[in-house]
Amino acid sequence: MTQAQALAILQTGANVFLTGEPGSGKTYAVNRFVAWLRERGLEPAVTASTGIAATHINGHTIHSWSGIGVRTELTKFDLNRIVNNQRVVNRVRAAHTLIIDEISMLSAQTFGMVETACRAVRGGTVPFGGLQVVLVGDFFQLPPVTARDEENSEGQGFWQMRAGLFAFDSPTWSRFNPTVCYLSEQYRQEDPVFLGVLSAIRSGTVSSEHRALLQARSAERARDGVTQFFSHNAEVDRVNRAKLSQLPGEERAFAMEKHGAKQLVERLVRGCLSPEILTLKIGARVMFTKNDIAGHRFVNGTLGTIVGFSEEDGEPIVKTGAGRTIFAEPAEWSVEEGGRILARIIQIPLRLAWAITVHKSQGMSLDAAHMDLSDAFEHGQGYVAISRVRTLQGLFLAGFNERALQVHPDIAAKDLEFREASRQVQENLAAVLPAELKKRQDDFIRAGGGNVEPLKGAGSADDNFIIVANAKKKSPCWEQTLESVRAGKTVEEAARAQGRKPATIIQHIEELLVLEKISRSDIAHLAKGKEKVVAEIQNALRELGAERLKPIYDRFEGRVPYETIRLARLLFRTYAFER
Repeated sequence: MTQAQALAILQTGANVFLTGEPGSGKTYAVNRFVAWLRERGLEPAVTASTGIAATHINGHTIHSWSGIGVRTELTKFDLNRIVNNQRVVNRVRAAHTLIIDEISMLSAQTFGMVETACRAVRGGTVPFGGLQVVLVGDFFQLPPVTARDEENSEGQGFWQMRAGLFAFDSPTWSRFNPTVCYLSEQYRQEDPVFLGVLSAIRSGTVSSEHRALLQARSAERARDGVTQFFSHNAEVDRVNRAKLSQLPGEERAFAMEKHGAKQLVERLVRGCLSPEILTLKIGARVMFTKNDIAGHRFVNGTLGTIVGFSEEDGEPIVKTGAGRTIFAEPAEWSVEEGGRILARIIQIPLRLAWAITVHKSQGMSLDAAHMDLSDAFEHGQGYVAISRVRTLQGLFLAGFNERALQVHPDIAAKDLEFREASRQVQENLAAVLPAELKKRQDDFIRAGGGNVEPLKGAGSADDNFIIVANAKKKSPCWEQTLESVRAGKTVEEAARAQGRKPATIIQHIEELLVLEKISRSDIAHLAKGKEKVVAEIQNALRELGAERLKPIYDRFEGRVPYETIRLARLLFRTYAFER
């Protein structure tokens, strides 16, 4: 199933399990859906199964949002306390759509407790009290972890996977019966040979050729600049401290800022991959811990080396493995609810990266990693570790055993069911007339009290949402746009030549920027005759941020069209890229 098909289904208000292999664009599809809802005046509840995952999405953990906390079971007394907690009641009743990210890490028992709590607060007998629920994740990835395990960061029983443990084993899943959308396209993976190895592990069809490819990546010791994977924090801290102490020069320490309710701040701190006190030296091996949505300069997992500190404010200067020099400004992690920030922390988005745990690598895509899987003892353990790396050339193995190449049999069997269910959904969707599909989507928005049409001039979620890490697939349309722009044509001229809307041409340029196939000099002429308004917009972008268009549109009280704002943002981002 394509992202567009999955989005069309989400927009009808269906309960959905959105899944697919790493790099298939699950997060991108959900973000497009969230943008689509917000453009129509509906604010979704965005949650995740763990604190680490929650910090990636500026949301709550599902435990906190639903009010169940760290409980392992719900008694009548517990439910009574939840339904009398006004804060929980207000957000659960106000929710229109509930998104739960990293569903693979939510146990069957906890999944059932969340549903029970939602139904108790909202009333009625239908699952989740009638909420649209979107479950996102890949059961081949990290397995369930209890809330108490998460409080301890690693949890000694993290890999102890047992029958009936997964969310799909819960009776709630059967009653809930979500529509399965299994994304089949690959946007991140640039190494088809490596992708073949990963797919073979998922399907249980590892051949002698696949084993030979892995054996060829043998490396007893980690090379310089390659991150080591360990099972526990103690080993990671030991390696990182030792490596840092061996470097000459003065240490620089950066303290985390904290704002908001103490309990929420503490949860953010536990989930943040950057430490409360970040200690660095020139020459330190570091990893970015957050996606740079506005500037597209780095993603969560980008590796580099500290090459200096800025004279102006002392911020670290990082040279990435790709040779790009980046000034690492402080970033913010926050908990949002209903568009309002409840708590936030601010820290340099870096951590020492000579070593890291597999658990803390959640959500990362690494250029290279060294790991020893010769003692792998649980199904899926090897797949989770290996799939963190982007290419086969970036994988270094001290060893591996047969268990490292095996996935949990329950998941493998269930995955076949999910694929078949998604295929049937795809066939059913193809039979729905466009007018009928539009009617279902409009009815869904009206039922939630939203506006069927987005703000005038805002365009669609497709136009306004910028592809970040997933813009890896080449398109002939991009090539045509690239040729037109380099030939000095305006956006309008390129649009006429291709028979497309100007907004589509701008989207092509945005994607080419992400792919680093375009430079500032290529598009500088696009602002000709608009220099003054572009400069004003860019000042607003510096003040308000470049992630959303609407605040900029509102700043100019509608006098500046969205296309001009997007053009100014393009030039703003190319400046950041070439800084």
